[in-house]
Amino acid sequence: MSSVQASFRLQRGSFVLDAGFVAPGQGVTALFGVSGSGKTTLLRCIAGLERAPGTLRINGETWQDERTFVPVHRRPLGYVFQEASLFPHLSVRANLEYGYRRVTPSLRKVQVEQVVEWLGLSQLMARKEAAQLSGGERQRVAIGRALLSSPRLLLMDEPLSALDAGSKQDILPYLERLHRELQIPVLYVSHAMDEVARLADHLVLLERGRVSASGPLHATLARLDLPLAQFDDAGVVVEAELAQHDEKYSLSRLDFSGGHLWVGKVAQPFGTRLRARVLARDVSIATQVPQGSSINNILNARIEAISDSGPDKVMVRMLAGESQALLARITRRSRDQLGLHEGMYVCAQVKSVALM
Repeated sequence: MSSVQASFRLQRGSFVLDAGFVAPGQGVTALFGVSGSGKTTLLRCIAGLERAPGTLRINGETWQDERTFVPVHRRPLGYVFQEASLFPHLSVRANLEYGYRRVTPSLRKVQVEQVVEWLGLSQLMARKEAAQLSGGERQRVAIGRALLSSPRLLLMDEPLSALDAGSKQDILPYLERLHRELQIPVLYVSHAMDEVARLADHLVLLERGRVSASGPLHATLARLDLPLAQFDDAGVVVEAELAQHDEKYSLSRLDFSGGHLWVGKVAQPFGTRLRARVLARDVSIATQVPQGSSINNILNARIEAISDSGPDKVMVRMLAGESQALLARITRRSRDQLGLHEGMYVCAQVKSVALM
């Protein structure tokens, strides 16, 4: 099975990185954690920019171990930094072709035309100088240049952190398209959970230089034993299929293994796979099917676990259907008044759903 295997130990002053993980050899793996947790340092070790003792294997190929160290310039990877480091005096095309021309023609896996289409760059190709581009446009060109080096691993270090909110929303659909199109592993560093929930398949959680959890995104977000469960935006991701429109009320129905969810109308064809995020603070619990409720999304679920979440709150993990986890943050008083316990069947009332 293809995989990314990484393990490094590095000390910089009082900070110690001692982190290792195994991630899928395809798709997006998010390295997530608060500022100072070691995300960028770990990424730089993987790139070879930090010379640290450790092991790195990419889909069966050893880039570093006790006897081997492939230098940075020989590692077939693309690196996208927080700031788009383009050549400002060169045109968009020249910036893109910089990486492309450095690859032997027989080893080129990605063509300029593909990247232009994936990243929506056709209208930018005539720009004479990259300095004329907006921040979001520069970052799209930087991603394209990295892809045109035909990497076997793509590293992205908080590529949206330097952008304003509007530019972030403009570029995210292009990152989603890359997620669908690329057949290589992507390591995506972020401290923004909304980005992770939208893009990632696998999650590596870093705390104080160590990996505290690593696993599929859906399962890891639903764990009550991790700090993620204490965040204000704790929640789960639902993979669903667009199944129906309600034209009268401008709504769309998303079907998934645990039932269905109504959301604002989605302008996509039926059968489109969509990702939605349901936050714990937007889920309440009833012991009987509610009558006369304004909440449209009510799911049958079974309580799997309950844990404390502060002095007055608890977090409840439920299972809708056979595999879809849901979280609800409710008061301890509500838990006791409802008599909630593990194994109990309840109704999960979802007040809000965020389409990713």
